Amino acid sequence: MHAVAPNTAWPYPCWIAHRGAGELAPENTMAAFRLGAEHGFAMFECDVKLSADGEPFLLHDTELDRTTNGHGEAGLLGWDALSRLDAGSWHGRPYAGEPLLRLEALARWLQALGMMVNLEIKPTPGDEVRTGRVVAQHVARLWSQAHVKPLLSSFSTAALEAARQTQPDLPRALLLDEWGDDGIKSALRLGCQALVVNHTHLNGERIAAIHDAGLKALSYTVNHASRASMLWRAGLDGLITDRVDVFEPQARLGANPARLMVEAEAWMA
Repeated sequence: MHAVAPNTAWPYPCWIAHRGAGELAPENTMAAFRLGAEHGFAMFECDVKLSADGEPFLLHDTELDRTTNGHGEAGLLGWDALSRLDAGSWHGRPYAGEPLLRLEALARWLQALGMMVNLEIKPTPGDEVRTGRVVAQHVARLWSQAHVKPLLSSFSTAALEAARQTQPDLPRALLLDEWGDDGIKSALRLGCQALVVNHTHLNGERIAAIHDAGLKALSYTVNHASRASMLWRAGLDGLITDRVDVFEPQARLGANPARLMVEAEAWMA
């Protein structure tokens, strides 16, 4: 059974900015999203987890230490305490005082500008089911009027299953850090529309296998033009990158480079 009907249009841009603006601004903050948008990106990838009192907010790590002035496990603190942390100074003085970002604030900003997002459900270990359920509930509410809903992804099959049971109509993608024969089967079992695979494990044959299963093929985190070109030619549907500066011209154009090359070759024939 195909997860995506053959005639269903994939609504997402092919260029996706990693954590807002890659490494050019403090990841998962509003400053990063603004900078990514300035570089022409219309879709972003970011990480969502829950505070102790159930507020969805953006943070990649389980611990606060790397990207904030806080310490310890983020999921043990309520949103009031988390909202007071500095999530920008670690990246440089211009970003001092940049706060952690609530999912609700990001949702308002994205929809005001007509932009899209891939929300990676990033549960605190042991909190997979609650996180998947609560994030899905919030996404359904916050994007209730949006024509294109966020793409929910996760490495956690438990979180994706919880999201599926809570809001089955929201699009989902399974993240894979390594390639395995059961990856496609797991994505189909979870009712996913896409696989998002570490680019080092993707090639034309595997992209074709993903497509044959009725899934879209996305890849992270691709930062070199030569690698991007190879993946586009192999049929990749979406590329997540830190290098919003390098890929700015293509992102502004918005189209899949491989598709443009095929169209140009057909026109010239």
